[in-house]
Amino acid sequence: MSEKKKLTTSWGAPVGDNQNSMTGGLSGPTLIQDVHLLEKLAHFNRERVPERVVHAKGAGAHGYFEVTNDMSKYTKAKVFNDVGKRTPVFVRFSTVAGESGSADTVRDPRGFAVKMYTEEGNYDIVGNNTPIFFIRDGIKFPDFIHTQKRDPRTHLKNPTAMWDFWSLSPESLHQVTYLFGDRGIPLTYRHMNGYGSHTFKWVNKEGEAVWVKYHFKTDQGVKNMDPELAAKIAGENPDYHTEDLFTSIENGDFPSWTLYVQIMPLEEAKAYRFNPFDVTKVWSHKDYPLIEVGRMVLNRNPENYFAEVEQATFSPGNMVPGVEPSPDKMLQARLFAYGDTHRYRVGVNHHLLPINRPRVEVNHYQRDGFMRLDNNGGGSVYYEPNSFEGPAEVPEHKITPFEVSGMADSVPYDDHDHYTQAGDLYRLMSEEEKARLVKNIVESLRHVTREDIKRRQIEHFAKADPDYGRRVEEALFQTSGIKK
Repeated sequence: MSEKKKLTTSWGAPVGDNQNSMTGGLSGPTLIQDVHLLEKLAHFNRERVPERVVHAKGAGAHGYFEVTNDMSKYTKAKVFNDVGKRTPVFVRFSTVAGESGSADTVRDPRGFAVKMYTEEGNYDIVGNNTPIFFIRDGIKFPDFIHTQKRDPRTHLKNPTAMWDFWSLSPESLHQVTYLFGDRGIPLTYRHMNGYGSHTFKWVNKEGEAVWVKYHFKTDQGVKNMDPELAAKIAGENPDYHTEDLFTSIENGDFPSWTLYVQIMPLEEAKAYRFNPFDVTKVWSHKDYPLIEVGRMVLNRNPENYFAEVEQATFSPGNMVPGVEPSPDKMLQARLFAYGDTHRYRVGVNHHLLPINRPRVEVNHYQRDGFMRLDNNGGGSVYYEPNSFEGPAEVPEHKITPFEVSGMADSVPYDDHDHYTQAGDLYRLMSEEEKARLVKNIVESLRHVTREDIKRRQIEHFAKADPDYGRRVEEALFQTSGIKK
């Protein structure tokens, strides 16, 4: 009798358990991090394919990731093991808030999404060029993005809505300080770092686990753009960053990044001085130094933008054995939201498109749906469990168990210090950097129509650092006449 095929997810990773969904304990609620369950249900709901709602404007390129430091001590993920191993990658860079035709050089976070075509299925590291984010619970994400988009009445960008939300969400202060600083407008996509942002779990072959954060450091050096030059270029060449990436690769000037990780033992997370799963905060590099993993090089442009860049789909839920989620609430929401967005935008069978297709054999029981591009499973068995030698789960790839406890409730993070790290970032800046930060903030904040919103935001700056708040207040008074 021939060996049974291994049951996989649609992105090619083996399935450890296809009979039981993940729950919080024996009788607890089902966990949203059970991405296999969500994929099965969401695909089934669409079995009878618009512009991205965020990250609509972007550019992409092919390349490879090469391991320079074997990580098998920490993770069984084969993509990070064996020095010299090369894995094909596709990377998409993007702005966040603008539409497909918007300018590249606006002040905005940049998306930094990496798809690794590993021998165990596709692994997506989907982050930004910032190590932090504005919010830390996915339930706030639609509201936040609404403030970045166009006002439904005027169809114009609305600074009042943006600053109103930020002033009522003090956890945003760290990212706001980062965004309005020098790194808020990268010189090019090649001259910015990329971050996984969230905390993830790495598990080795012995079942030992650690918490991990990803840092892609640009080998070209971090370089940023003056706001006045950025505004000029936005009018003259709104595709400046897209053109730069394409031209550089076409000319043989291949950009590269070195991947580092921070490693935190599981036990230390319980006693760390702030919640290590809070995406509005960073881990101290003194406490958890960067460890080199490998180098990523982009050396080939797409042949067709729509087929490869526009239809590329990335999800933090596309993981491989050795990588698992953390309790980060923002990550937990993204595990569902990204895949569901792709099923709506590109279609339920987006995994079959060449740019998204895993480079390994894929076996599952999902059938039908719009734009089914293969033989739809032919006449093979179409349910599981079955008695016909269909693909079966791989128990050794079940998720590493973890303990949960407490009442089922809408519970916030228990850490309300939104100011220390924002203040630390401000105090790290030179006098020239502080002056530019304040100027950039005031240029945006002065357009807010309500004085109470301005005042509330100034109070946040002052809590981070009194000098920070004073400078913004004084500059805003000179510019817009806010009462001191």
